[in-house]
Amino acid sequence: MASFVDRVVLHVSGGTGGHGCVSVHREKFKPLGGPDGGNGGNGGDVILRVDPQTTTLLDYHHAPHRHATNGGPGMGDWRGGKNGETLILPVPVGTVVKSKSGEVIADLVAEGDEYIAAAGGIGGLGNAALSSQKRRAPGFALLGIEGESSDVVLELKSIADIALVGFPSAGKSSLIAAMSAARPKIADYPFTTLIPNLGVVQAGEVRFTIADVPGLIEGASEGKGLGHHFLRHVERCAALVHVLDCGTLESDRDPLSDLAIIEAELEKYAVDMSYSGSDGEVVPLNHRPRLVALNKVDLPDGKDMAEFVRPELESRGYKVFEISATSHEGLRQLGFAMAEIVKAARDAVAATPPKVHAPVLRPRAVNETGFTIRREEKNLEPLFRVLGDKPVRWVKQTDFTNEEAIGYLADRLAKLGVENELFKQGAKPGDMVVIGEDDGVVFDWEPTMMAGAELLASPRGTDVRFADIGDRPTRGQKRDEQQERRDAKAAARAELEAERKAGIWTESVSGRRARQPLKESGLGAADDE
Repeated sequence: MASFVDRVVLHVSGGTGGHGCVSVHREKFKPLGGPDGGNGGNGGDVILRVDPQTTTLLDYHHAPHRHATNGGPGMGDWRGGKNGETLILPVPVGTVVKSKSGEVIADLVAEGDEYIAAAGGIGGLGNAALSSQKRRAPGFALLGIEGESSDVVLELKSIADIALVGFPSAGKSSLIAAMSAARPKIADYPFTTLIPNLGVVQAGEVRFTIADVPGLIEGASEGKGLGHHFLRHVERCAALVHVLDCGTLESDRDPLSDLAIIEAELEKYAVDMSYSGSDGEVVPLNHRPRLVALNKVDLPDGKDMAEFVRPELESRGYKVFEISATSHEGLRQLGFAMAEIVKAARDAVAATPPKVHAPVLRPRAVNETGFTIRREEKNLEPLFRVLGDKPVRWVKQTDFTNEEAIGYLADRLAKLGVENELFKQGAKPGDMVVIGEDDGVVFDWEPTMMAGAELLASPRGTDVRFADIGDRPTRGQKRDEQQERRDAKAAARAELEAERKAGIWTESVSGRRARQPLKESGLGAADDE
């Protein structure tokens, strides 16, 4: 069972925002006291925070899915929903956060460093917050939005000043145990160390950290042995110490060939961009200051071998120390040499002025609309795709079971300029409009939805613009009906004018009553003829 994990893929998601509430205030003698629906609470964030007490990513290896708390829904009487609790995930010092494609997102190297891995969704507004002078009693509320979801890769890179590299059983773990209080596993067989070990060393006034890399062998870049897997733990180091085994009993190995093999493997390792030197540039491992420690000189053959190879190593420019992790011979000199390099590296960093990046202010352009419309084609029919943060967010906040909420969305889109832009791009009534990417919401465009719903009288939760949309007369039909009514009124007025001119209106009432029986008997008609 794994006890040390230095790389995991973490699946995180922020909490979902709570929905807004639709409510009307009611009390004695005041049955309709106005909207009082509260807002929904925001969802909780997922935050990675450096904790010195955490040394491994093992917990996330067993439970890689983490979700923050959702926000509570709004309630009546202007009561807002509870905000979701932030989920704090402790990570070790030196954790690098990457995307799944390998891009470095954050480098957490100090206690308290944080990174928001997934932001929580915002809560929806209640109908009290949506009320205005024109829309006094909204019958709808906005929905809460889902929190962000992301997959991040966490890699642990130990914070060490000096890195010990060498073949298996070269004595790296013994050297750390002899120079510090660390107690790594030590045995007389190869690959005893399966995880990086850290030790703190005090040399004079300088305190620094040393780390060993589980044994490198020839072909480590191709995956042999433990491979290059643990070299990430020494990417932040200021110097390397080659621990060479001078007491090896293998006839085909010697300190010089071991050094050449390790140097070749270090040359093949590409340092991650998450490490940056004092000058802001990435420094390959084998280009950093290096010391050579000829170990096991307490053995007779080891002492002879060290004296034999030392002149050759010094001629190559290495600073060589003959040491013994067992008898502690030469450890003091090696410790002060390490401290000198560490101090020089720290002084160089302190002397380098910090790079202050001037803030770049990018005001929004005058003609920037905040959205784009892309014309596409689906099944030989035109399709208009609306993209932008605001339109997509507004669609997610809309309750499509409520006509008034849909009308409010139409008003917001029209105010943003989406309707006008659709007109400019040649959209026609009935064309398909999609807001968002592949999972966007599909509409059949209805231009008559441009009128403001707050100016129309309709019951709460409804919108008269949605009543029998397919049966509503067009503007042309309305003009024709109006013209017909005008023509009928003109014909009636002409008829009345003709009767007036004929003198029908001048006859008395008594005479008209006297003529009525004659007309019924037919005599009146004969007289008229």
